[in-house]
Amino acid sequence: MKIKVAPSILSADFSHLAKDLKRAKAAGADMIHIDVMDGHFVPNITVGPVVVKYIRKNIGLPLDVHLMIEKPEKFIDLFIDSGSDMITVHIETVTNAKLKAIKAKLKERGIKLGISLNPATPLAKIASALKFIDFVLVMSVNPGFSGQGFIRATLPKIKKLRSIFKGDIAVDGGINERTAKEVIRAGANILASGAYVFGSKDIKRAIERIRNAGR
Repeated sequence: MKIKVAPSILSADFSHLAKDLKRAKAAGADMIHIDVMDGHFVPNITVGPVVVKYIRKNIGLPLDVHLMIEKPEKFIDLFIDSGSDMITVHIETVTNAKLKAIKAKLKERGIKLGISLNPATPLAKIASALKFIDFVLVMSVNPGFSGQGFIRATLPKIKKLRSIFKGDIAVDGGINERTAKEVIRAGANILASGAYVFGSKDIKRAIERIRNAGR
């Protein structure tokens, strides 16, 4: 599968966010990863639908909106209207019934639905949801803050997931040139990376290193 790189705005310079996003696009980013945190599901607060709306206006790349929030069903309409192309919710926050209702709303607008799971959450937790989602996002760090170290114990989970799921598999957390090689070989094809991309002096080279890491 084609390897796609999704720079995460969590590590961008928010005083020059539009500039950083345009740099990432010019450097070859395939999409932009936006982490939404509510201070409840994770111990941090980041951005909301207003920021997504203005990112949509400023950059013509798919927006991958990752909802690390306690009750995503209450905010889905806002993130749909803000211009999201992909919306991910955490399996730890939804039942299958809620997930199906969210899927129905997104399908009407042509938006892809992803399901995410934390490092400690077993793969079995999402098994019954795989038949009606578009992609899976595997967290390779404990969600909440940028710049954490990659949790290697997630590699067998990615490999097992690829054996039972033929859609896109994304990985988020601690992605750099070295860890990208490992997750690509395990079966992932979408790599979200914040600190490694936006912390690089040469964003284009950083993105290329991630994309080509599995070769």
